[in-house]
Amino acid sequence: MHTIDTKNRMSLPAGFRQELQRRSDQPPILTNAHECLDLFPFEDWLEFEERIVGIASVDPEAQAYARMMISGATPCPIDKQGRILVPPHLRDHAGLDREVTVAGVGPKIELWDKARFEANLTQTNARYPEMARSVAAKLGP
Repeated sequence: MHTIDTKNRMSLPAGFRQELQRRSDQPPILTNAHECLDLFPFEDWLEFEERIVGIASVDPEAQAYARMMISGATPCPIDKQGRILVPPHLRDHAGLDREVTVAGVGPKIELWDKARFEANLTQTNARYPEMARSVAAKLGP
């Protein structure tokens, strides 16, 4: 559990912070996501953005998705105390109050309001069998 201070700063867990700094000399990118924020290593963000923009040129749904993700993207330097600044517009988008859950999800890190994260896990757990079948079908043999 991490907290956002009155200056909109929050500490990143050491393991995540070290990995972000190992992966790039550039600051990570923080952006809008569904009910949370996504924090990408810089190079991963560039690759992700390029792929989304390519799809968005021919797909209206991808255009809306790209608009949400890219318009909110902001460099997020890590200070000497291992903190990042969460801009007010992103904090508002994700409903981040004081307590923040930091979750590693593949190549990105998600920042969640603690209560919203717990509610999401409860919903996911309730639908787990159905979701597992759907994901298994997409993964194939």
